[in-house]
Amino acid sequence: MERFWTRGSLLVATPRLDDPNFARTVILMLEHNEEGALGLVLNRPSELAVVDVVPEWADQVADPEVVFGGGPVQPGSAFVLGERPTPASTSSFAVVFEHIGVVDPFDDPPHDLGRVRVFTGYAGWSSGQLEGELAEDAWWVLTAEPEDVFVTHPDELWHAVLGRQVGTLRWFANYPDDPAAN
Repeated sequence: MERFWTRGSLLVATPRLDDPNFARTVILMLEHNEEGALGLVLNRPSELAVVDVVPEWADQVADPEVVFGGGPVQPGSAFVLGERPTPASTSSFAVVFEHIGVVDPFDDPPHDLGRVRVFTGYAGWSSGQLEGELAEDAWWVLTAEPEDVFVTHPDELWHAVLGRQVGTLRWFANYPDDPAAN
């Protein structure tokens, strides 16, 4: 098996991951190589309206039209995920999976760009760190679907992703926030 294999996949936090930065998160992995890994949290919307922060993206932003917290690393950095009908990388669009890619937030968007999601910050791991967390069963690595990026109700994404799985993993979709109170 390839050592660096999460790019284009979802990292879904297992219930044992109690770090408040990542509890119940769903992360789209953008990169995973020998230097480390980088992803964006898909289910942490903020209160900041995209139109107030980066109005040039407001016409294409998916509902909810807010900036998402992509992760705790460099919260001042900006990322844009978008979709294109043709899954081809260009100088301003880097395909992550299917027709979803990272768009350069400071470049003119591709003419055929569809919906976008704007993020601030990212989730990052140093060399070997993510592999260690995977070995400790902190994350499930699952198949991403394009609608995961543009989900209308991000607070339900963790449950929805687990709910579409097969076998015992599907049971975790109903896992209580506090099992002791169940």
